[in-house]
Amino acid sequence: MGKNSNQHAPVSSPNEIEWEMRPGGMLIQKRHDDDGGFASREPIINITVSHGPSRHEVHVPADSTFGDIKNALAQKTGLDPKDQRLLFRGKEKEDEEHLHMAGVKDRSKILLLEDPASKERKLEEIGKNNEIGKASGAVAEVRAEVDQLSERVAALEVAVHGGTKVADKEFLILTELLMKQLLKLDSIEAEGEAKLQRKSEVRRVQNLVETLDNLKARNSNPNSNSSNAVSVTTKWETFDSGVGSLTAPPPSSSTKITQDWEQFD
Repeated sequence: MGKNSNQHAPVSSPNEIEWEMRPGGMLIQKRHDDDGGFASREPIINITVSHGPSRHEVHVPADSTFGDIKNALAQKTGLDPKDQRLLFRGKEKEDEEHLHMAGVKDRSKILLLEDPASKERKLEEIGKNNEIGKASGAVAEVRAEVDQLSERVAALEVAVHGGTKVADKEFLILTELLMKQLLKLDSIEAEGEAKLQRKSEVRRVQNLVETLDNLKARNSNPNSNSSNAVSVTTKWETFDSGVGSLTAPPPSSSTKITQDWEQFD
């Protein structure tokens, strides 16, 4: 009898496994009925999920859980399942609750809400990213100005080391401009990467100011008159974005060399 009954078994081998896809991409083994055949699959139902002004259609087996719905919605909305709240007939449902047990049928409607804590975290993150972006932009603006000033410092360095006498006001003006950039950097509230960018730029400006101090000391004689500093300060507001061309001064610019210059090392 055992052999005869086995002859009436399904054509497929008992060792063969058939699979079905569940919502969220989960692959599960098909269930068998008591006669050894495959049980009929649960009917697929169509559920409408309201999420703010949006509507999402979700097609799932009738015996799915609300957790399955969340997994399916994660792909449509980008919301992590743990940040979703599903309400049916005004009541929030737990992940392990089954749809058919809660009364969800074909064409039923479910409400999706984002967890308030999640929404608050996102708003904070967006605000933080905006602030970082704004700070990085402000640092970049300063960097562009410092790039120009750095070129002028380099030109002064070439002139001084080449033996050309440079007016003290050139050093004073450049120093004032660099200090102005330091004030700008100090006023920028930065976090994360923007903070590192600001710190790097502050260090660069400080190095340029130190270079100017060394060049001024080499260029000046001990008896130099510092009265030029007054005129530079009074004309500060009318000075634009540089100290003029500091590239290869014309020969006439060296006519102000004093008698002490010959003794300058």
